[in-house]
Amino acid sequence: MTKQQTKTKFKQTEIGMIPEEWEVKELQSILQLLKDGTHNPPKRVNKGVRFIAGASDIKYKNIDFSNCTYITEEEYKKIHKYYTINEGDILLTIVGTVGNVALVKKEDLPFSLQRSIAVLRPKEELDNYYLFYFLTSDIFRNQMFSKINPTAQPGIYLGELGKIIVVYPQNITEQRAIAKILSDLDAKIELNQQMNKTLEAIGQAIFKHWFIDFEFPNEEGKPYKSSGGEMVYNEELGKEIPKEWGVGKLGELGIFKNGVNYLRDEIGDTEFFIVNVRDIANNKFLLKSSLDKIKLDYNKAKEYLLMEKDIIIARSACPGEVSLIFDSSDNVIYSGFSIRYRLNNPENWLYMFLILQNLKNSLSRFSIGTTLTSVNQETLRNMACIIPETNILRSFNSLVDYLYKKVKENLLESQTLSSIRDALLPKLMSGKIRVPVEAWA
Repeated sequence: MTKQQTKTKFKQTEIGMIPEEWEVKELQSILQLLKDGTHNPPKRVNKGVRFIAGASDIKYKNIDFSNCTYITEEEYKKIHKYYTINEGDILLTIVGTVGNVALVKKEDLPFSLQRSIAVLRPKEELDNYYLFYFLTSDIFRNQMFSKINPTAQPGIYLGELGKIIVVYPQNITEQRAIAKILSDLDAKIELNQQMNKTLEAIGQAIFKHWFIDFEFPNEEGKPYKSSGGEMVYNEELGKEIPKEWGVGKLGELGIFKNGVNYLRDEIGDTEFFIVNVRDIANNKFLLKSSLDKIKLDYNKAKEYLLMEKDIIIARSACPGEVSLIFDSSDNVIYSGFSIRYRLNNPENWLYMFLILQNLKNSLSRFSIGTTLTSVNQETLRNMACIIPETNILRSFNSLVDYLYKKVKENLLESQTLSSIRDALLPKLMSGKIRVPVEAWA
């Protein structure tokens, strides 16, 4: 215990006990800027200034521009006649999905936004990273959700948002120290995410080299096809494949099964973790602890229990997206909007998982119209894929297995770091854990 912790005295405030030397103020009093985006839908163009239209584009700490549209420079100037968005500003979603928070980075600029998103800029007395983390804390969120306007589209008015109480150390060095502890944890989680993207890209590259370009090592260790390896034409696939390789239907290699259908208010005798379509859309690899929990009767749910390395395919919403159950699957089931694929030979999970990740391209020709709207078992069962020679598959599994073990380690570590961050956050934001300022001065 530090000297600072032993000397801390607390005072009673509207939001509970906090250190005596901390400030308690309304949010609006410590902001230079509190504005929302445009209330009038702007005219969209093919190229121009990026425009964020909804809460789904505001991720934890980051802005996702992948689905953004564009507006003209003139439209941008009209919307931002009285304020601009700067590096370090904080975005908070206030309509629809309320409470998503992001920090504006230099590379994000310029952009504009819809009225469902508020822009917050603190005064000099408040560190913007400290305010970002405070906005993610229950101290803030409990106040915010109590003020939400209960209409068809939930939201909070800027006036009500500005009245929410913020607590913070008077000493800005202490604010920055608190934010640094939390941001260091986030930085390691983000690093793990980047590492996993790299590892997955390497796995995909090896898969393409071996099973699409057919440049797997021959008996002499040379690339098979470019070294004169014999290829034969396969009518079912409409292309040449290596001699001795086969072709099989997905239905011959494993079993497909639709997920469980249930009512939202259904209550049963057993608690289960459940894979929903949004989990499949957002994650290639699913850890049990990241899933929602529901209670269903065991007799109803037992035939939908998943096993580690089961592959889950979205039927609708994001049809053809694929995820893998990546850890202990005790009491994990999957919803009726998805399909489970369980291999007859689980040793080949890596190869089949990478095959199925390319489903959307293959499935598009089976859909009605130009947009893939749904996936069904019959279509999946009849899809053909290459079956490599057994020794080649074993070599591939051995080579790539290490990559995916590392992906799993990173996921588990990030999960632990997230738990530590979430446990520290309320204690740091209420002063129950103090950071020694002298160590950060």
